[in-house]
Amino acid sequence: MAIPDVKEKFSGSINTVTIGAASEDGGTRSRTVTIGGDTGLPLAGWEAECPNPPAFALEITNAGIEGWTEEEAKHVGSVAGDVGKWAAQCEEWGADAVCLKLHGAHPDDGGRSADQCAEDVKKVLESCGLPLIVWGVDVAEVDDVVLPKCSQAAAGENCLFGSAKEDDYRTLAASCLADGHKIIAESPSDINLAKQVNILLQDVGFPLEDIVMHPTTGALGFGMIYIYSVMERARNAALNGDKLLQQPITVSIGEQTGRVKEAKASEEEYPTWGSRAIRAPLWEAATAVGLLEAGASLCVLRNPEALKQLVDATERFTET
Repeated sequence: MAIPDVKEKFSGSINTVTIGAASEDGGTRSRTVTIGGDTGLPLAGWEAECPNPPAFALEITNAGIEGWTEEEAKHVGSVAGDVGKWAAQCEEWGADAVCLKLHGAHPDDGGRSADQCAEDVKKVLESCGLPLIVWGVDVAEVDDVVLPKCSQAAAGENCLFGSAKEDDYRTLAASCLADGHKIIAESPSDINLAKQVNILLQDVGFPLEDIVMHPTTGALGFGMIYIYSVMERARNAALNGDKLLQQPITVSIGEQTGRVKEAKASEEEYPTWGSRAIRAPLWEAATAVGLLEAGASLCVLRNPEALKQLVDATERFTET
C-alpha cells in the first residue's frame, strides 16, 4: 500500500527580498542577506521550500543607551557613543545585518540634524560590511527630512529603510526608489491596514517585491499573542494567493522586550524568577522564536546573547 502524500500545499509563496549590495552589485557590503521565498508554513521545511533561514539584525542607535536595560547595555557600554565601532562589534557578534535606529533625531533625544544622521549612516557603512537597516523616529516632520538625507548617503547600498505608514509614506517611498533601497511598511497590528499600506506604496510606483512588512509587535507576556494571530492570518492569506500580503515580515524585538518586567526586574524584586543575566536574553530569544513560528523572517534584537541562542535554535528548527 502506497503511503499517501499528506503534505500541505499552497498556491502562493512569500516574496524574496535581498538587503545589501556587494561590489558586483554596485555597493560595498561584504555580504548580503535574503529573506522570504517560503512556499509553506513557517519553519516547515519538511513539507515546503524554505530557501532562506530567518535573519537576525542587532540594533544600534545614535542616541546612546539611556533607557536600555542593564543586561542589554552591559554588552555595548564601551562602544555606545560611536555608531561605527558599535556596528563593527555587531559584525563580530555574528549578526546578519545592523539596524541603525535614528533615535538621536527625535526632538526629545537631542534633535540631531539630517546631516548629522547622514554622517552616522556613512560611519556605519564604512565600519562594517553588513547590510544596513535604517529606522526613523516615528515623527513625520522629522522623518520626512532626515530619512531622505540618509537614503542619499547610502545610495547604491540596497538598504532597508523604515518606515512607511498609512499617513506618511510618499516621501520615504520616493527616496527609496531614487536611491535603490527596500522599504518597511508599518501598520498597527491589523491585517487590513497592512494591506492598505502596501496598496498605497504600490500606487506610487513602489514594487510589492521590494517591501518588508512590519505589523509592530509586543514581547512575550506583553501583547505578543495578539500580533501572533495577525501575522499567522497574514501568512496563511499570502500562501493562499493574496499578493498584497506576500511580503516578508520584520519585527523589532529587543526594544519591546526591554519594556517588560520579566526581562528587566532584579533578583531582589522577584527572587523566584532566577538570574536576570540568564532570564533577560532568554526572554528576548523566546519572544523571537514565537514570532518566527508566526511568520517573521527578520528579527531586530538588542542582546548578543539572545542572538546566539536564536542562531542555535533556528539551526535545529531548520534541520530536515
